[in-house]
Amino acid sequence: MSDRTLRLGTRRSRLAMAQSGQVAEAVSRVTGRPVELVEITTYGDTSREHLAQIGGTGVFVTALRDALLRGEVDFAVHSLKDLPTAQPEDLVLAAVPEREDPRDVIVARDALKFTDLPRGARIGTGSPRRMAQLNAYARGHGLDIETVPIRGNVDTRIRYVHDGELDAVVLAAAGLSRIGRIDEVTDFLSIDTVLPAPGQGALAIECAADHADLIAALGELDDPFTRAAVTAERSLLAALEAGCSAPVGALADLLADGQIVKEMRLRGVVGTTDGLRTVQLSTTGPVPETYDQATALGRELAAEMLAQGAAGLMGERAQ
Repeated sequence: MSDRTLRLGTRRSRLAMAQSGQVAEAVSRVTGRPVELVEITTYGDTSREHLAQIGGTGVFVTALRDALLRGEVDFAVHSLKDLPTAQPEDLVLAAVPEREDPRDVIVARDALKFTDLPRGARIGTGSPRRMAQLNAYARGHGLDIETVPIRGNVDTRIRYVHDGELDAVVLAAAGLSRIGRIDEVTDFLSIDTVLPAPGQGALAIECAADHADLIAALGELDDPFTRAAVTAERSLLAALEAGCSAPVGALADLLADGQIVKEMRLRGVVGTTDGLRTVQLSTTGPVPETYDQATALGRELAAEMLAQGAAGLMGERAQ
């Protein structure tokens, strides 16, 4: 490999720049080459429509991938949960670094926890998945909440709470951690309350499939357990034929006996946004050692969920 500066394609948001900056430092360490950030505006950044309306899938990704294919950048960093499940043949996920905390969190007024919010509390989120699970939990536990669709970056969303327009907003723990605002969290939502989006908390480092040297170098940042987990989660999403804006939650985690990792558990949920109907199941199997084993785990659970009526809960399924 030459010693020229590597160009990293990134979205312009504060969160994207922060996580891309962290990846740039890591890539510079393993390659010995300087890395510069190339800011790219995506359709998802400029559209003011709600993600569910514009079909979430790929809206934050397409412009970055186009820049890769045109050779304007050498590699790109994505929030993995934004990636469509179908991988283009001419691009490769060279690395999936170790995942941050995958949980969703609440930032609420008066430092309130989710279960302490007042009756009629207005909770903002742009995610049908979060709406479905929060409303389902509220119905099952006698809480009275209203989920309110919102858009905007992290600063904008938290400002809704500070300005009194909303009682709380739901965000990803990983995002707040990466921009140094994790201290503003008033409640970490248990996985048993809200399953995260497939791939949440993980990053994807993507480059052109014909750059073998760069793929090998970026591969130094890959975490095998994180890759296996997110592969299983995304396989579930793909088998449900759902896009990344669909009300689908999934999380694969490792089950250990003492210090020895024994199995991988995959949990999945799909529900109507009003919380009236949900299908939530889990499956457990050996820790996947290959891509095919990880995808099989996801397909197996998806088949069970579809048999219990999951397809009818997702609205319009992705094509």
